[in-house]
Amino acid sequence: METPDVQRSSAITYALLSLLVRFFAAQADVISLWYSRRCYERSRGEMITMLYEKTYSRKIIGEQHTTESGENSQPEATDTKSDSKRSWRNCGGLSFRIWSKGADSKEKSKKPASMGKILNLMRGDVYEVAQRFWEVQSIVTMPLGLVLSIALTWKLIGWPCLIGILTVAVAQSANAVITRLLISYERLRRTTTDDRLQITSQFVEAIRHLRWYGWQNEWLEQIIEARQRELKWRVITALWRVIIYFFNYFSSGMFPVAALYAYTVLAGRPLSIDLIFPALQLFQMLESSLRELPGLITTLLNAYIAMGRIEDFMQEPNKAGVEINTNISAIPRLRLESASFVWPGTTEPILKNLNLAFPLGLSVVCGKVGGGKTALLQSLLGELDIVDGLYERPGEMIGYCAQTPWLQSMSIRENILFSSPYDEQRYRRVLETCALIPDLAGFKHGDLSNIGENGIGLSGGQKARVALARAMYSQSRILFLDDPISALDHQTAETVVRRCLTGPLADERVIILVTHRVELCRGIAEQMIEISDGEAQVLPTSLPLSISSASGPDDSSETNQDETDDKQNLAAVPDKFIEDEHRAHGGVQLRVYWEYVKAGKLKWWAVLVCLLTMSRLLSLLKSWFLKAWGEAYDNTTETVSTGLFDNLPMPGNNVRPWLLTLFVIAAAQSIAAFISQTFMLVIVYSAGKQMFQEAMTKVSHATFRFYDVTPVGRLMNRLTSDIGTVDGNISFQFQMIAFGVVQWVSSVVVIASVTPIFLVFSLVLTAAFVLIFRRFLPTSQSLRRLEMVSLSPLMSNFGALVEGLVTVRAFCAQHRFQDRVIQVVDNFQKMDHFYWTLQGWLMYRFDVLSALSSFVLTLLALFTNVSPGLTAFVLVASDNFVQSTHMLCRQYGQLQMEFVSVERVVELLKLEQEPKGDIEPPASWPSFRSSVSFENVTIRYAPHLDPSLSDVSLKIPGGSTTAIVGRTGSGKSTLALSILATVRPEKGQILLDNIDIAKVNTQALRRRITFLAQDPILFPGSMRKNLDPLNEHSDEDCAAVLERVCSRHNWRLETNIEAGGKNLSQGQRQLIGLTRAVLRRSPVVILDEVRSRPSLLYAVIIWKLMYQYEGYRISRPGDLYGDPANPSRGNARKHGDNDSA
Repeated sequence: METPDVQRSSAITYALLSLLVRFFAAQADVISLWYSRRCYERSRGEMITMLYEKTYSRKIIGEQHTTESGENSQPEATDTKSDSKRSWRNCGGLSFRIWSKGADSKEKSKKPASMGKILNLMRGDVYEVAQRFWEVQSIVTMPLGLVLSIALTWKLIGWPCLIGILTVAVAQSANAVITRLLISYERLRRTTTDDRLQITSQFVEAIRHLRWYGWQNEWLEQIIEARQRELKWRVITALWRVIIYFFNYFSSGMFPVAALYAYTVLAGRPLSIDLIFPALQLFQMLESSLRELPGLITTLLNAYIAMGRIEDFMQEPNKAGVEINTNISAIPRLRLESASFVWPGTTEPILKNLNLAFPLGLSVVCGKVGGGKTALLQSLLGELDIVDGLYERPGEMIGYCAQTPWLQSMSIRENILFSSPYDEQRYRRVLETCALIPDLAGFKHGDLSNIGENGIGLSGGQKARVALARAMYSQSRILFLDDPISALDHQTAETVVRRCLTGPLADERVIILVTHRVELCRGIAEQMIEISDGEAQVLPTSLPLSISSASGPDDSSETNQDETDDKQNLAAVPDKFIEDEHRAHGGVQLRVYWEYVKAGKLKWWAVLVCLLTMSRLLSLLKSWFLKAWGEAYDNTTETVSTGLFDNLPMPGNNVRPWLLTLFVIAAAQSIAAFISQTFMLVIVYSAGKQMFQEAMTKVSHATFRFYDVTPVGRLMNRLTSDIGTVDGNISFQFQMIAFGVVQWVSSVVVIASVTPIFLVFSLVLTAAFVLIFRRFLPTSQSLRRLEMVSLSPLMSNFGALVEGLVTVRAFCAQHRFQDRVIQVVDNFQKMDHFYWTLQGWLMYRFDVLSALSSFVLTLLALFTNVSPGLTAFVLVASDNFVQSTHMLCRQYGQLQMEFVSVERVVELLKLEQEPKGDIEPPASWPSFRSSVSFENVTIRYAPHLDPSLSDVSLKIPGGSTTAIVGRTGSGKSTLALSILATVRPEKGQILLDNIDIAKVNTQALRRRITFLAQDPILFPGSMRKNLDPLNEHSDEDCAAVLERVCSRHNWRLETNIEAGGKNLSQGQRQLIGLTRAVLRRSPVVILDEVRSRPSLLYAVIIWKLMYQYEGYRISRPGDLYGDPANPSRGNARKHGDNDSA
């Protein structure tokens, strides 16, 4: 530059070549982005569908810690390896036989994936693996850049660069040791995330029941504890990553110190401007590669761990297979010879030595609660492992109706058809036989009405009949009906049995009906089978003695309701139960950023900004110092006169102080970077902890209407995907933006201090970046929101699949559900694909603009009359300015995308909350003699719906038993639940002991009233925990009540209960719910069809227990049995058009 004409022409030539190379690189980056994202999308879609497909086929395994014979066990615990000789397929269209040589297969104890773990695999581990296609370019370019920078440094300064390489080698050796620890800690961290997701999913599914009992706060504490454990391990793993980052940052800072020490001290060579700044650029290239290396190593390690977790899940055993037999019989053969079955994961037979054959026609299976009736159907479906004997059935689909109805969020017609072709004549016949036509008259759109998630828009009896209609409509020759008439009133049940089981729809079919109401099947059954303690006995077609001892009610006591069939006052049904998920429009609002900043604590943000500013100032100081060092060799004075380094001697005389100063600056940069990363970790911890806790608190106290219109999958999507974003990369985006702002401001200040021309061009360049970015941002935000919204159906489909897995397998509908999953995956991946296409559009324009900017700034520097050192310094600053402007726009756009998840979490913080109530009732309220009064009560679930109860007035005297009866869907449950204040009257009031319950503290109200649901929710853990989660009673009291209610089952307080009570039958679960009610000794007890699951004998026991109970009961028996223990005790008074009480 001291011979301007020659040097400028050479410099312009090199600058032009650099411009062309950067143009080519910009196009190459776009192509690379296209192929890497395509690989990412394809691999992600394949893995998600693979996880779904595995869920269809894997065994339902559970730990059986007790020896009871549960009916509806769907275990989830220990892993087994099936004997290959008794593997089988669900469907094949051919007959096959299944046999066993005994339980001689080797079993391997291994915990299977829980619901929480599978959700984490789908939304976490799959992404960890698929996203590594993003790093394919880095895997190539980063080592290449590292080698290239070292080679160029060698060419520039020679062998002294080997001393710098030594510092890098030492740092990487330390990182290798740390990485080993990080892998083990990362596995623990993922396990804690699985646990948190599992307990959160259980909480979301059971939230209604928990709030009916007033237990939600205690469960919320358990979730917060699980969250705290997860955050603790997140912090530990993040700290190790910060340490790796520090070692890399420190080694990159020490590289120039060691190399320049060897160059100046050991080699004795002087530094110059034309050597320092090229060396500085090479050092920055090396520093950039080393700085990105920890992130690459961490992501690859996470992918390795995630791949191992996915492989573990895929290696879980599948359902047993079959041996195909080509001898197809015209009549379906279904028989068992000396067959014994166990639940997968256990060794003790649940069913023993069964010798049964099922002819055409109706076979009735009866027996005591927990005897193994449902287990028989599960074994016939292949869900249990056969350990001895022979089982023969045709390889075709089976029409299965589960004990707990499983329905999809579709119309009634779609649920009944279940993807079968629509045959209008057959369809109308099914509606008639299942007594659904009167019910459909009350729906605005008839059978095309959407029933909501799991049939939330239907009553219990309606759900049971829709599930029965699905089985009856199917073309299967074999029907397994697991007590579908238990939830029906007596008259409807009698109609359904007469029409379904004896009409034309039953011809040429093998029908196995599990029921306690055998009196309805008297005279129409081909055979009757009694299951007792896992053994089967074929009874005469007359009523068996063990059941006839508890005969049903006399038909003459029934209330004739034929006259009401044509005029049903069902609760109004909306056009759709599930509302469309809210999606914000436009940019992410500033209040969303403010919510996150507040959650991270303002003081920590202030400290972080100060640290980042210090780090940037140290970087500028380092560049200025190297400039001064190079210029000092041309100075003839004894000391340097650069202002900042006046006290340093001439480097030609003594270079050690210069090296020491460089060492101090580099060490200070590393320490500042380490501390800033640590404070960023503190911010992430604080924000993640507070936002999750506030969101869960809002969800747990939302109005009940929110649960009605919000699918579980949608809510879990926000509590998994969006919370994961809050915990993850969002902090890095914030840090990069803060650092970019500091770098941008400092670069502008440096440029402006040298020449105003640079400043003018810088402002024009910034405006160009912003204009391009503003065209990109709105579309990209909309696409990201659409992607997050379209993820919810994926979660909902998975939840529905897990709940109805046995039904799906029985109907051989796996391929239809897989097609639906593929369609959902395609929908949300389309949004992701378009988003990254838009990112390529932005990236190309930014790269081209950056290349042009660097070229123009170089020309300005060449034609500006400043010193060579200052020109080099300004060129470095201008390059930083271009990079920071580019990075700010890109990172801000990415931050906006990440903050879409924060926005969705903040929406949970704004949920409408249930009124807490202003009145704190006295401790003695309500008394055992307090009355309940309804005064002109009108209740509707939403303003746009018709009333569910209209102007109801009644009084329930204290100490009495009142039966609320009426046809299915007449409003019985609404009236019962209104006493719990789950929905407030829009007119009138409900008085309990002369206090309006709408004004009472809802938590106190629900803890003093006991509601026993038809399907009580049980929690994973001991029997003691299920009976008294709040530890309000002594062990002696709990044991005494358990013995009193459930003496036949030999349960103890230590007996293990699986999540949802899956290792128990439906009747056993209801008995545990009854034990809860007796233990609580509430003055008001509401029983929701408590006798619908147990046998009549158990119904007698229940009523005897309740009559010994001091206080009063409100029961909605559903059927019109009256009281089996004392029929005269039931009241039947009519109030209004909708309800009778």
